[in-house]
Amino acid sequence: MAKEIERKFLVVDDSWRAAVKTATALRQAYIASSDDRSVRIRTRDDTSARLTIKIGKSALVRDEFEYDIPMADAREMMQLALGNVIEKVRYTVDVAGFVWEIDVFEGPYRGLVIAEVELASEADRPTIPKWVGREVTGDRRYSNQGLATERLKPELVHALPN
Repeated sequence: MAKEIERKFLVVDDSWRAAVKTATALRQAYIASSDDRSVRIRTRDDTSARLTIKIGKSALVRDEFEYDIPMADAREMMQLALGNVIEKVRYTVDVAGFVWEIDVFEGPYRGLVIAEVELASEADRPTIPKWVGREVTGDRRYSNQGLATERLKPELVHALPN
């Protein structure tokens, strides 16, 4: 069993784009969701798919189980999704020994940009880049599960400055 340890932040500008290492188009949907667990389907660049089960109430650390599944199964399960199918592009940026994932949302969440950093330990203290704003770890409104299964209030969408 793997543990997922991550922190989430809103992104305040697009200066991170100069350091992008990878970009991946993601689609994800939830087929089960409750306060302490979820079952998610995620496709990557419309070429591969994974089923992910997350269990735990902590905002910082949860048990996580992931399994590759056939794309045809993923597409069929997405038709059975609760709420919305989330569409976003995930970019990766290396900062002082940590990989940051920046999710740029599309569709109804266009303008929302969230950065996550996965940690090896709860004691890890990554350098917080200048393009990172308010921490939203534990704020369900900004969790992928919350975005997919609940309505996002327009004032929560954090648009990048023009």
